Amino acid sequence: MVYAYLRQAPQSLLLSEQQKIIFTFALTQMLQIDKEVIEYSAKHRFVETREEFEKFVHGLKKNDLIIVATLSSLSNFADEAVKIITCFLSRNVTLYVASLGMHINELTPIGDILPLLNDLREAQKAQSKYIGRPKGSKSYSKFDVSYTQIVNMLKNGQSVSAIARALQVSRTSLKDYIDSRGIKEIINGSFVSIDKTQASKQIHNKLIICPFENINHNTKGK
Repeated sequence: MVYAYLRQAPQSLLLSEQQKIIFTFALTQMLQIDKEVIEYSAKHRFVETREEFEKFVHGLKKNDLIIVATLSSLSNFADEAVKIITCFLSRNVTLYVASLGMHINELTPIGDILPLLNDLREAQKAQSKYIGRPKGSKSYSKFDVSYTQIVNMLKNGQSVSAIARALQVSRTSLKDYIDSRGIKEIINGSFVSIDKTQASKQIHNKLIICPFENINHNTKGK
């Protein structure tokens, strides 16, 4: 299975931009995208608390391929990126970083990965010095909780007016939200589907390999 993985979060590329980078890379590499998965968050969250990402990881199988636009699509923090990459490698999953035109698997020399992590650290430092909200980032909206529903209704051909009536909101404010998030652009250029994976929520207690696999069930939901 070949996945396109996109993440909308503060200080990250817009989904439409990530999609363009991934789609162009897939064409040049003659890779057929089987599924597009989007993780959406209105604020920074530690990787261990990203439940949808956790379910996605637990649904991965040996020899699956994941394409991301940039390494920061996985996390904005280098230490978390290390955990995630290690997790993929432990499952024999290959990671493609489209913007760099490279792939990472169990045969990739560590020397090729370290510069990428250093770039992520430098970007993190630069962002921490930035005053105000970075260009391209999006503040929280009341529509964020209905993001998936809005996307699916638009994909099914429903008009903005019909969706506004269903959500009992203003058509104008909903249209502004759809435009600001580039949702129609995402849908018009989508690969196959935009959905949440239905992998099992069960977490097995193992020696730390993935950041999700040593979490005590009693901490869930806190």
